Amino acid sequence: MNIKNILLGITGGIAAYKSLEIARLLKESGYVVRIVMTKHACEFIQPLSFQAISGNPVCTDLMDKTHDSAMRHIELAKWADIILIAPASANIIGKLANGIADDLLTTVCMASAAKLILAPAMNRVMWEKAAVQNNLTILRSQGVEMIGPDCGLQACGDNGFGRMSEPEDIVTQIKLLCIEKNHAWQNKKVLITAGPTQEFIDPIRYITNKSSGKMGYAIANAFAAYGADVILISGPTQLTPPNNIKTLFVTTGLEMHDAVMKNIAGIDIFVATAAVANYRIENVSKQKIKSTDAHLTLSLVKNPDIIESVSACNRKPFIVGFAAETENIIHYATKKMNRKNMDMIVANDVSDNQGMGADLNTVTIISKDGQRKHFDSAPKSVIAVKLVDSIAHFLSRPIRV
Repeated sequence: MNIKNILLGITGGIAAYKSLEIARLLKESGYVVRIVMTKHACEFIQPLSFQAISGNPVCTDLMDKTHDSAMRHIELAKWADIILIAPASANIIGKLANGIADDLLTTVCMASAAKLILAPAMNRVMWEKAAVQNNLTILRSQGVEMIGPDCGLQACGDNGFGRMSEPEDIVTQIKLLCIEKNHAWQNKKVLITAGPTQEFIDPIRYITNKSSGKMGYAIANAFAAYGADVILISGPTQLTPPNNIKTLFVTTGLEMHDAVMKNIAGIDIFVATAAVANYRIENVSKQKIKSTDAHLTLSLVKNPDIIESVSACNRKPFIVGFAAETENIIHYATKKMNRKNMDMIVANDVSDNQGMGADLNTVTIISKDGQRKHFDSAPKSVIAVKLVDSIAHFLSRPIRV
C-alpha cells in the first residue's frame, strides 16, 4: 500500500491545537499533508499556522472563488490516499454517519474513495450519548477507522472518555494502518494479555496495581496491522477496545489464567503484558468489612502463574514476558525469563512513576540467545511496533516497519 498523500481535516474544538503537531509528525514521516479546516476550527486556530507547518495552502471554503477550479472538493477527494479528521467533533461524526455534506470537509469525504480515519474529541457526556454511539456504529460498519478517544482530564474540567488521543499515538496508528499485511504473519495466532487484575477483599474493595493496559493494547494493534490473528485478554482498563480484534474481558488473576488456558491451543505467540496480581485474598468477605479495629490482617494465597502454565503446554508457543522492575533491571528480567522458560522478555524501569500508567516507555528487549535491544523513551505504540519487529527478527522472518 503506497500511502503518501494525507488530507488532515480539522473541526471545531479545543483539541485543534494538537493537530499542528499531527501535521508536523506526518510531514516528518514522509507524507504529503494538505489541510481542510471547518469554519468553527478557524475560530480556535488560524489557517496560516497549518500552512506554515504543512507547506501547502489551507482549504476552508467549499465555494472558494480564489481557486482556479470550481471542483476543489473533487480535486482533494481524488488526491487523498487517507483522510484523517482530528479532532473529529460529535457534529461531523453525525454528518458523516447520515450522509450530510454541507461544507468542504464533509463534501470531500463524501466524494472520496480514500480511507477515512477519525480521532474523536468531545466532552465525556457527549461521547456517551446514544446518538453519538449510534453514529459511530454506523461509521464503523462502513469501514471507517477510529483512533481513540482516550480517558483523561478535559478542557471543560470533566474527567472521562472523549479526550483526543495524543498526536504521537495518532500518527503511529496511521503508520500501522498503512502497513501491508505481511505473508509471514498470515495465519499466525497471537494471544496477548493486558492491564491489571483486581483481587477483591469484600464486595467494594480490591487490591490492584497501576497498569493502564496501554502497552498490551498497543501490541495487539501492531500484530493485527501486520496481519496476525489476535486475541486480547484484558483486565479492567479505561481503554477503548481495539477495532477488529477479538477482546475478552476479565477481572481477577484466576479469571485471566482460565481465559488464557482456554484459548492457548493453537497459539503461535503468547505475549504476557498484563500485570497480574501474584496473590489474592484467601477468604473474600461477602459483606463490606467495617472499619472498627485499628488493624486489619488479610490472608493471601498465591495466584497460579500464567506464564509457567503456558510454558508447560505440550505445544509451547513463543513466549514473550514483561519485567517491571525498580532496580537491577536487566539482571532481574533475565533471571525471570530463564526461570519461566520464556523466549523473550521486555524489561522496563518503573521507578519514579515511569512505564506503568504512562504514555511513554523505555525498554530493553532481551532474547534467550542473549541478544539485547534498548529503546529510549517513546510512545508505547512505537515500542509495540519495535517489539513485533524484534520477534520477527528472532524468528528469522524480518518484517519492515
